[in-house]
Amino acid sequence: MLGLPTGQVSLIPWTEQWTIEFMEEERRIRREIRESIVAIHHIGSTAVRGLSAKPIIDIAIEIPSFDEGNHCVPGLEKLGYSYKGTDVLPDRHYFNKGEPRTHQIHMYESGSEYLYKQVTLRDYLNANEEARIEYQLLKERLVKEYSTNKFAYSEAKTNFIKTIIRKAERTNK
Repeated sequence: MLGLPTGQVSLIPWTEQWTIEFMEEERRIRREIRESIVAIHHIGSTAVRGLSAKPIIDIAIEIPSFDEGNHCVPGLEKLGYSYKGTDVLPDRHYFNKGEPRTHQIHMYESGSEYLYKQVTLRDYLNANEEARIEYQLLKERLVKEYSTNKFAYSEAKTNFIKTIIRKAERTNK
């Protein structure tokens, strides 16, 4: 049910199993690095009920300071995560697990703009069926076009995601 080979993009229908998998992984992570955690968030499309997604569980770990992420590496490596550093994606420590990849950890300092955007997008899509359907249709179209280019697939979603975040911010004011 989980796992996506490197370089491929495919979507599968949402399943409750993703929520269960996130909760199980959250427990394992808390056991290993509990003292470093402010919060753990299920993010990405697997966290949006009813939305098809790449079968990878995205996890955001909120930490009190960016440097704290360095102290978390040994514990997460014990759980099978590979530390990819801080240069892969902006403003975070990045880890992945599995071959094919089944889990990703994005570790952010509290107050991170990127963490805020991830949680805002997730919450808006979970609360707004019209936006969720529109995003579903976009993803279905893009996966046909970019099935072997995850970077182009992600980039092609950017404008839609920015629009959703702006709508969410206006709604929350």
